[in-house]
Amino acid sequence: MMIDLSASSVEKDSAVMAVLNATPQADLVIIGAGIIGAAVARDYLARFPHHHVLMLERADRPAAHQTGRNSGVVHAGVYYPPGSLKSTLCREGLDTTLAYCRDHQLPVEQCGKVIVATDETEAQRLDTLYSNCKANDLQPERWSTRQIRSHEPAIRGTEGVYVRHTGITDYAAITRHMLSACKATGQFTLATGAEVETISEGADSVTLEVKQHARRVRVKSQALVCCAGVRADQLIRTQLGDCDFAILPFKGEYFRLSPRFDAVSSRLIYPVPDPAMPFLGVHLTRMIGGYTTVGPNAVLAAGREAYTCLDTSLAELGRILRVRGLYPLLWRFKRAVVSELITSLSKHAYASRIQRYCPAVTVDDFTPYRSGIRAQAVSRNGELMQDFHFVQTQRVLHVGNAPSPAATSAIPIARTVVDRLL
Repeated sequence: MMIDLSASSVEKDSAVMAVLNATPQADLVIIGAGIIGAAVARDYLARFPHHHVLMLERADRPAAHQTGRNSGVVHAGVYYPPGSLKSTLCREGLDTTLAYCRDHQLPVEQCGKVIVATDETEAQRLDTLYSNCKANDLQPERWSTRQIRSHEPAIRGTEGVYVRHTGITDYAAITRHMLSACKATGQFTLATGAEVETISEGADSVTLEVKQHARRVRVKSQALVCCAGVRADQLIRTQLGDCDFAILPFKGEYFRLSPRFDAVSSRLIYPVPDPAMPFLGVHLTRMIGGYTTVGPNAVLAAGREAYTCLDTSLAELGRILRVRGLYPLLWRFKRAVVSELITSLSKHAYASRIQRYCPAVTVDDFTPYRSGIRAQAVSRNGELMQDFHFVQTQRVLHVGNAPSPAATSAIPIARTVVDRLL
């Protein structure tokens, strides 16, 4: 059977909830039509092909936020401590994501990446990354200055770690494929523009009050999985009344480089990240489609979906400013906060990050590109939650913290979610 992978196909099919005037019943409701929600639906229907799954998406289309606004990198598990959920699920997700794309003729390229040190301090940090790679069975290679220049003539560095396993893909395309495959079972309904207002868990069911296009519908289900990204803490509070962490939205700003840089490197080029921060730094990314982007930086956004200044909401801004852990977090990372803010305000400062390892790039090579929002959980005392995190009751499971590499890890995350749900 041919599956239509076009965005318009999935989006046209997503209006079906408009006809559900009574109380819809489902075996499983999933909130969030990003790649994790799609993978959960796929995994669940594979195990229970006669059950019905209802997916509720607040946006007007699937993959509208983190899934459709990232750099498309299939991560290999370089940065995560061995034994952590991120390390385990990312390493498994690398293989399953590549296999899924190849099995279904979805866009993918395993081009590899080079992490480039530009001074002695960064070169010492490479030791930890190299050890992580070996622990995760990635067969890394240490490259000297001469080897970096030999393999990547446009790149400068004192030392590097080459990881051949890393790849690139289109996560929105993967999501659309999964949703189309779920729909083809005849047991799946996708409703967009559907905002969940209340969650009530009873002894034998979960009841949701859902607002869609000025209508309110009551939905009943045997179980509920929330894959809500930046709204994860909001839904936990909706159900439980409290949440011991808050999701802060960090905006990552990207630029597309001018066509002369379409083939600037054969591999992805990353700087050595600051181990105190959960962000990987401004990197050169080969994109599906044959062009190159740079980014992202990481600045606190003015709202959950505040991709531009025009998206700013006073209510959302007020919510962020009231987050208990915000101010100790900003104070702890004050140097990084200032540095990231400067890159947001100055293209020249942004370009200087890239020029450390790719001197040919200038601000004149920057062209506009979409930004993204990273949903990052922060504890009440201002600690960044580094690992994936789940909150579960008898019939409800919330994916509480799932920043990068969640897209890479989506298939094993989904398996974990369904296992825990059962």
